[in-house]
Amino acid sequence: MTDYEPGQRVRHPQRPDWGMGQVQSVTGTRVTVNFENAGKVLINAALVVLEVVEP
Repeated sequence: MTDYEPGQRVRHPQRPDWGMGQVQSVTGTRVTVNFENAGKVLINAALVVLEVVEP
């Protein structure tokens, strides 16, 4: 279980070049994020802690 919710804005701490991302879906520890410069990426939230960007 993760604390991410669809619609949240996030950044990948190791990939700042991907730009801002928006959470599309969350299934267990699998988080699909649509990044500005990288498109849709499946993130394993057990391995990567995404930075939540407050609105």
